[in-house]
Amino acid sequence: MAAVAVKTFVGLRRISPENNDIRLHKPPAGSTQHHRKFRVIASKSSPRVAGRNLRVAVVGGGPAGGAAAETLAKGGIETYLIERKMDNCKPCGGAIPLCMVGEFDLPLDIIDRRVTKMKMISPSNVAVDIGQTLKPHEYIGMVRREILDSYLRDRAAAAGANLINGLFLKMEIPNSKTTPYLLTYTDYNAKASAAGEKKTLEVDAVIGADGANSRVAKGINAGDYEYAIAFQERVRISDEKMKYYENLAEMYVGDDVSPDFYGWVFPKSDHVAVGTGTVTHKNDIKKLQIATRLRARDKIAGGRIIRVEAHPIPEHPRPRRVLDRVALVGDAAGYVTKCSGEGIYFAAKSGRMCAEAIVEGSENGKRMVEESDLRSYLEKWDRTYWPTYKVLDILQKVFYRSNPAREAFVEMCADEYVQKMTFDSYLYKRVVPGNPLEDLKLAVNTIGSLIRANALRKEMEKITV
Repeated sequence: MAAVAVKTFVGLRRISPENNDIRLHKPPAGSTQHHRKFRVIASKSSPRVAGRNLRVAVVGGGPAGGAAAETLAKGGIETYLIERKMDNCKPCGGAIPLCMVGEFDLPLDIIDRRVTKMKMISPSNVAVDIGQTLKPHEYIGMVRREILDSYLRDRAAAAGANLINGLFLKMEIPNSKTTPYLLTYTDYNAKASAAGEKKTLEVDAVIGADGANSRVAKGINAGDYEYAIAFQERVRISDEKMKYYENLAEMYVGDDVSPDFYGWVFPKSDHVAVGTGTVTHKNDIKKLQIATRLRARDKIAGGRIIRVEAHPIPEHPRPRRVLDRVALVGDAAGYVTKCSGEGIYFAAKSGRMCAEAIVEGSENGKRMVEESDLRSYLEKWDRTYWPTYKVLDILQKVFYRSNPAREAFVEMCADEYVQKMTFDSYLYKRVVPGNPLEDLKLAVNTIGSLIRANALRKEMEKITV
């Protein structure tokens, strides 16, 4: 993926009603063009839509759904976004990479904290400071999901998308390439009663952005995947203690906080998010959360829990992500990375990429789309991001398998070269090619760290016997 110019991220602005445009790509130097001109790839056999524009439903109003709905609406598609929880507060750390700020034109108002320092804390509580390689303008954004999601949905509505406060129930699969999908949902927009009103909607295509428990995925028999449980508590601490977390985030590794993931303390506007996650020990999630709080006890002492959240997080893509005129994006597709557990950027990016494919394939809503149009999104996604997912999968398998391996991982994180490679890859969402000599040196140091950590474990076992 091509590098993005630094100026893209400089000069964050406040929300302005006059600036609602999406920049779908970076224009050439000196160009005044701000909107992408879609390349037409519609199938020759794809019929024109008579008397109206293509109609698409986006199920789910998180980053994936909001980004998809806005792109569709701006591309001439009659767009409907169905979301039940308009105040959604998904329990994730809320970290977004720098490139998302520029690519999605996010304003300063919705970013709670700009993290420039991180502490990686080993099972034996050895802390390594990370962030020394960051440039002055670089940071990790910390957001609250209820703020980010609402902003992206509102921007989609401003672009022309129809927002439906409703609970998606099911869809009927058509028996021909031009027959519409019939969606059934409970509508809460009118607020006539607490039970809502059952309604139906006919659409030409569907984007499933409805999370790990996606009903759209079930509707196309997309298959299951392994998932983690993320458990998070929002803790309000004193202003004095919040100063410590002003631009700092912490990550804790160890069997006590998670046997296969990590625990975190991430700063928000006036509180910290304390959480953990696990795939292998879901029934122990509350015990693991207590251990995370225990590790951070001195820094959050006296804090008050103001919210408790839990949610499933997919561990790998679903076996099926596209069928006919239905596509899955975000968590519904399984786009959460191993090792880091990151999903916000990939959700929004996949939503936008899928919507772009529909706009292109339909000639801005004038033609019916086919499965081949949606598969173009899938092929582009896999080609662009497969290396990132693969590298992080390997890292998790190597370094999250035991406490000695985690000690080695934290020790490795102290290396400046590792920090630079890690942050460059995270901030700009590309697998950065390394320096061969430095890579060799890193490999030797990693092996040495693993050996030392294992030797330490054996000595500790002697003492405890």
